[in-house]
Amino acid sequence: MNIIWQTLLIFIIGSALLRVSGRKTISEMTMPQTIIMLMLGTLLIEPVSGNGLWTTFGVAALLLFTLMVTEYFQLKSDKIETIISGKAISVIENGMINENNMSKLRLTVEQLEERLRQKGISSIADVQMATMEVNGQLGYHLKENKQPATKEDIQQLVQLIQNGYQNEEKKSRIKDNIFSEMVEKEKSDSANYLQ
Repeated sequence: MNIIWQTLLIFIIGSALLRVSGRKTISEMTMPQTIIMLMLGTLLIEPVSGNGLWTTFGVAALLLFTLMVTEYFQLKSDKIETIISGKAISVIENGMINENNMSKLRLTVEQLEERLRQKGISSIADVQMATMEVNGQLGYHLKENKQPATKEDIQQLVQLIQNGYQNEEKKSRIKDNIFSEMVEKEKSDSANYLQ
């Protein structure tokens, strides 16, 4: 019976501590967050094996406090953030693979292509810039002519088409007007007379 209430208490306290640390999936975690979460997972099972329930909770709280302090300093200083979490590294520049950075990341072309396919990109040449973010996700910017049309682009196109249609319609109405020749002649005569 003792193990059952300890397990339930570990679950409740562990969930509360993880909730304080923030909601992120494993793929979105930075390196310090991942290390702390792994340590917490290992630590939270310790009381069941007999190492003391409250000591374990105290150590878990200390680990999360350390994580929160680390994240606070990362917010305050770009240098500290770069040292602790790293920074985004360019893997594609102007449609060309940056081989030096790919080897630093130990990322193969096949792995990069897989990530591009998951984003719906079929060709490396379509990518203006792609970076491997600190959380392991691929960030990218497509070349201008490969970017999908936005709602604003479509609205501008519709406006151009409508304006072109209206201008053609006006020209058509003027040609169909039996007085258009007279109006045009008067304009040209008065323009010559005024000079």
